[in-house]
Amino acid sequence: MNMMRQKISSNGPTLSRFALGHMTVFEDEMGASADRIKEKVDTCLETGITTMDHADIYGNYLAEEAFGKFLKANPSYRDQIEIVTKCGICLLSDERPSHTIKHYRYDKTHIKASVEKSLTNLATENIDLLLFHRPSPMLDPLILSQACEELKAEGKVNFFGVSNFTSSQFNMLSKFVDLHTNQIQASPLYLDHFLNGEFDLALENQFSPMLWSPLARGRFFKPQTEQESRLVGCLTDLSKKYDCPLDVLIYSWLLSHPSKPHIILGTNKIERIKSSSLALKISWDIQDWFAVWTASIGQEVP
Repeated sequence: MNMMRQKISSNGPTLSRFALGHMTVFEDEMGASADRIKEKVDTCLETGITTMDHADIYGNYLAEEAFGKFLKANPSYRDQIEIVTKCGICLLSDERPSHTIKHYRYDKTHIKASVEKSLTNLATENIDLLLFHRPSPMLDPLILSQACEELKAEGKVNFFGVSNFTSSQFNMLSKFVDLHTNQIQASPLYLDHFLNGEFDLALENQFSPMLWSPLARGRFFKPQTEQESRLVGCLTDLSKKYDCPLDVLIYSWLLSHPSKPHIILGTNKIERIKSSSLALKISWDIQDWFAVWTASIGQEVP
């Protein structure tokens, strides 16, 4: 059995437990050339990571195009990877001069145009999993479902999901669109979704959530608050016990949740991509798992 890959839902796509995120592709010290992206994708494939996580807005609307240049130069890689991307957020950007305010947009014209643009930018004929990036108070599920039906019938999107939706928002939209995941924020520093029903939703609906910012944007490596210091102290001790780097230990803590989540890697570092899969080999003692939780909340559980 390949621990690195699993179906994200009972009738959804098979994805790797880690996905390489491309939000910070232009922050890579080695650049964002097609060759550099190829180097990272090669490392992913050697490690067993096949899923690439994108969004139309990443890199000021330019990250997808950077990845597409890699795929144009190396078209044989398309069959070796799964492409996840997102739409729905409209940023103020010189790349989108018609936007006068940051907003969310889920009308059929915009969704279909966003997908067409992503397909062109990513140099692909279809998207494996399209996520609606953030919920909107103006989202009309009937209109959105029509867009989804057309995109699927046209062979442009295989599966759909959401990102940053609450349980009620997910349940509402799932009555109109077949949803396969919810991509949410989670880390030992951010426990909100363990407590507000988001992980319960995944268990109830039998899908695996995708988790962004597992390392809390690097705050574990430069602790400044009392909570961060407590957690880093606890995790450092446990990293010695489990004989692994701090980032790997954090990934494994999240991966051990019964919902069998998928992790979005935000790193551009080759060595961190390589070591990430070690997290799947760690089996947590339940008391150690709660030691991390206790360090995060600063008191014992009720």
